Amino acid sequence: MSSEGRSGLGGKRDAEVGSPCCVDRQEFGTSEHRPVTEPALRPTRDHSILVEVAGVPSGIVIPFSFPAPEKVWNSTKVKMPFSTFSKQTVAIPGQQRGEEVDRWDVIREALNRPHFNTANDLETAIKRYNPKYSNVWRFVGLCRHVDQMQPADQHYLLAILLPQVAKMALQAPHLCQKPVPLLTVGMRHALTMSQGQCACLLANAFFCTFPHRNSPLHRSEFFNYPTINFSRLFESTSPRTSEKLKAIFCYFKSVVENMPNGLITFQRCGLSHSIDWRRSQCKVTQLHLSNVGTIEDEGRGMLQVDFAAPLVGGGVLGHGLVQEEIRFLINPELIVARLFTERLADTECLIVTGAQRYSEYTGYSDTFHWARAHLDTTPRDSWLRRCTDIVAMDAVKFDNPLDQYRPHFLERELVKAFCGFSCRVIPDQHRKAIATGNWGCGAFKGDVKLKALIQIMAAAQAHRDVMYFTFGSNDSTRDIRTMHRFLKERNVTVGQVYSILEKYSSMDFTRSTRPDLYEFMQRQLISLRGRY
Repeated sequence: MSSEGRSGLGGKRDAEVGSPCCVDRQEFGTSEHRPVTEPALRPTRDHSILVEVAGVPSGIVIPFSFPAPEKVWNSTKVKMPFSTFSKQTVAIPGQQRGEEVDRWDVIREALNRPHFNTANDLETAIKRYNPKYSNVWRFVGLCRHVDQMQPADQHYLLAILLPQVAKMALQAPHLCQKPVPLLTVGMRHALTMSQGQCACLLANAFFCTFPHRNSPLHRSEFFNYPTINFSRLFESTSPRTSEKLKAIFCYFKSVVENMPNGLITFQRCGLSHSIDWRRSQCKVTQLHLSNVGTIEDEGRGMLQVDFAAPLVGGGVLGHGLVQEEIRFLINPELIVARLFTERLADTECLIVTGAQRYSEYTGYSDTFHWARAHLDTTPRDSWLRRCTDIVAMDAVKFDNPLDQYRPHFLERELVKAFCGFSCRVIPDQHRKAIATGNWGCGAFKGDVKLKALIQIMAAAQAHRDVMYFTFGSNDSTRDIRTMHRFLKERNVTVGQVYSILEKYSSMDFTRSTRPDLYEFMQRQLISLRGRY
C-alpha cells in the first residue's frame, strides 16, 4: 500500500472551499496551455531513447532499429520475452524427455488467435508459456470479473479487444528493438519511449510474458523490482479487482482504437550532494491551500506528487487502491515503470513526463469505482510528451509515529522531498509549482503538520511554489495556512525552521505529552526574534 493520507487524489469535486487560500493559483508557474520547447531530443550517456529522434520534430515516431535485439540478455537490460535466451521445455508425445524451444514461439502460438472463448481460455493460454505456475496460479479475480459482464461487453472483450491486445504484445520484436535499460539503485538515467512502445510493453505485462518476473522469493533475480506481470491482479478475489480491470481495459480499448502518437520520459533521479539544512538561507515560497479538488485535476500543469511506495506503483497489481495505485490506474502508462525501476533508495525519486490519462473515477480505496473514459487534452511539448509531470517519492512508514521527529528521519524526509522537487537528469526548462498533499500520512502514520512543513521547506530549497490539497480537512487547511503565513511574514529561513525542528526532536515526550508542533515553532521563533 502506498503512503496516502487521502489528500489530493480521490478528493471531492463539488464541495465548497472552506477557507481562503494563501495565494491565487493563477499566480503559480505551470505548463498548462503553455507547451514547453525543449532542447533538441538526442540520446546521451544518461538518456536512452527508444525511437528515431530525427522524425520527432515533425511529429513522426518510429521505433529505433537495433541489430539482433533477440540476442540481448544481460543484467543491465530488461529481459525481453522474445529473446532467444528465454527457453522453455515442451513435452513431446511418446517421449520421456521434452524438447527445449524458444519461449517466444510458445507465446506466439498461444496468443495469435482470433478470439478467446472464456476467461478460463485466456488463463490456459497464459499458463502455456508459464508452465511452472500452471498449478499455482488461479485467475479467480479475472474470471469472476468477466463472468459478471453483460453478454455484449463480454463478447467485445474476449472476441475483439483482447485478441487485438495480444497482437500488440506480439509486435514487441518490431516495436521494442533497442534494449531497455534497468534503472538501478544509484543510477541517474532517463529513458524515453513512444506511447506505442509503452502499450506494447503493457500488453506483454497483461499476458504475463516477461521472463524471470514471476518469483516472489527474496533471492530471486528481480526481487528488488516491482511485479510487472499481471498474474497477481488476476488472482485477487478482492472487489477492488473488477474496478482495476475496468481501468486497464479502458486503456487498452483507447490505444487499440486510436494509438496516441507521443513520447514518455522516465527519469530516475538522485541527490548527488549533501545539504546543510541548518545554514540554508532560503525563504518559504508561495502556498495555495485547498480542502477540495485533486492533484491530477486542479494540479494540472504543475509537478504532481505521487505518494509512492519504494517499489513504484505500490499495490496497483495487487490489493492496494489508494493515492498511488489510483494514479497508476487512471494513467496506466505509469505501470511500465515497474518493468525497469529498481526499489527507490532514500535519496532517489522517479519523474515521469508525458503519461496520458485515460480514465475518470469516483471514491477512494474500498469506495473506488471506475467511472468512464477520460479524454486527455493536455498539450504536448516539443518532444511530443503530454505536459504532465509526475514525481514518485516514497515516505517512511512508521511503526512508532514518534520516530518521525527524530533527526535521522527528519533529514531523510527532507532529502527525499527535495530530490523530488529539484533533482533531474534532464534539466527543467522552468520551475513549475508543486501539487501535493498529505504525503506519508494516513496508513504511514505521518503527522500532517510535520509532513506539510517538510514539503514547504523542501520546496523553498528548490525555489518552487506549492499547491497543497488537504482533502476536505478545514482544520488542516487553517493550521497549515496560519503556519505558512507566520513564516512568510517574518522572513523565516529554512535553516531557522530546521534548527527549531532539531530542538523539538530532542525533547523527551510521549504521544500524550507531545506539544503541538506549530505552537512550539511559533513560540521559538517569537523568542528568537525577541533577542534582537
